Order: sequence, then C-alpha cells, then structure tokens
Amino acid sequence: MEWKNIYRGLLMGASDVIPGVSGGTIAVLLGIYDRLIAALNGLFSKDWKKHLGFIIPLGIGVVTAIFLLANLIEWLFEHYPGPTQFFFLGLILGVLPYLFHKADAKQTFKMKHILLLVIGIILVASMAFFNPNEGAVIENVTGSTYVLLFFSGFIGSSAMIIPGISGSFMLLLIGVYTTIISAISNLQLDIIAVTGLGIAVGLVVMSKVINFFLTNYFTGTFAVIIGLVIGSIFVVFPGWPTGTSLLLLSVVTFGAGLFVAYILGRVEYKE
Repeated sequence: MEWKNIYRGLLMGASDVIPGVSGGTIAVLLGIYDRLIAALNGLFSKDWKKHLGFIIPLGIGVVTAIFLLANLIEWLFEHYPGPTQFFFLGLILGVLPYLFHKADAKQTFKMKHILLLVIGIILVASMAFFNPNEGAVIENVTGSTYVLLFFSGFIGSSAMIIPGISGSFMLLLIGVYTTIISAISNLQLDIIAVTGLGIAVGLVVMSKVINFFLTNYFTGTFAVIIGLVIGSIFVVFPGWPTGTSLLLLSVVTFGAGLFVAYILGRVEYKE
C-alpha cells in the first residue's frame, strides 16, 4: 500500500468539492496523473492487487476530504470566495513549469502539439462563459431521481479525471450539485451510494479512454492536458478584488498557492 497517497487523495478530494477546480489538475500537480490512469485502467488486469495498493490509499484520502471538508469549503466559498479561488489560481499557475518539464516540451513539442495545447485552452476557457444554476435540493427522491444521480456521477467523474475540467462544475450544469453536497453533509446514504456508483463506473470507463491516448500519443495527449490546465485559469479566476483588505488577502492566498505548488513540485517531480 502506498500510504503516501492518502495526503494526495486529501488534496484531490478537497479540489473535487470546488466548482471550477479539477481533481485531475491536482493529480497532474502531484505528478501521479499517468500512474492514476494506469492504475484505474489496470483494476481488471492480472496486476489488480498492485493497482489496488495505489488506489485504495488515494481513495481513502479523497473520500475523507469530501466528507470532512465539504462544510469547510462551502463556508470558505460563502464568506471568502475570491481569496479561496486565488489560492487555487496560484496552485494551478505554480504547476505549469513542472508540466512543461515533464512533457519535455522544448524537445518534443512541434507545431501540431502547440495547436493541440491551444485547443485545450479554448475548450476549458469557454466554460467561463457558462452560468450554471445550482438548483434546489431535491427532496422528493424517486426512481428517476436515482437514474439522474447515477448519470450525474458518471458525467461528473468522467470530467473530474480530465485535468482542467471540474466534475463539480459539471454537476452544477446538470443542476444536482446542491443535492449531492447536501446529501454528503447530512449523510443521506441512498443518494451517496447511487452517485458514488456512477462516479466509480465513470472513472473506470474514462480511464480506459485516456490510457489509450497516453499510451499511443503521449506527447499530443500531454499537450492537450497542459492546455486544459491553462484553460482552467480562466474558469477559476474570480475577477479583481474590489476592497483593499480583500485585495491583500487575495495576494496572500495567491502567494500561498504558488508556494504550495513549488513545494509539491520539488517533492513530487524530483528526479
């Protein structure tokens, strides 16, 4: 068991609660994205035990963060949305040098890869123009509600594993984000179980798709990934703070995000 993955899972789980921030982006930041895809893809192979040793501690961290931090993240976004988003903005910007280094962009990127990178940027940045509706908490749960929650989990997790595309943001677009967060906060096990099943299936299916491209078109895939991460900057950016105190707080949280990215990069991307 790679118990070190628990802290990585905590970071991924915390980001997955936040609309606009992708757990896939954090996995890239931590330098484990390709290993995560390979592990999810290998769950049904003969080496499944080895892959479980990677995934179980990571899953423990993700689930723990989602249950323990859901209320904290809600509170931060209610009272300090700007500074909170500036922290993640610093985190995302701070990881970019490591991504270009990992892809060996100076040596491997050709014009077609730059074009793929730009497409990735446009794809995610365009989401900044969406105005999702959180929707009211679904109280009258029926069979059709469970079907909706399952497919919402499937779509959310499929997006969640793609860097730059926020699973929570997709849940907002569908209109079930508030319902799922409320279920987590109030331990509504039926909603959690159905959504969780959809998430699990989505992760396995999408990991197979991404694994195919990483295996056969590594440089091109990484160019798209870097573009998706850059594009997420436009989604996360909350606008310039208005008051002096809010501006100073945002500068501090942005600097903290850069610092955390630097430390994680030094630890996770060491040769």
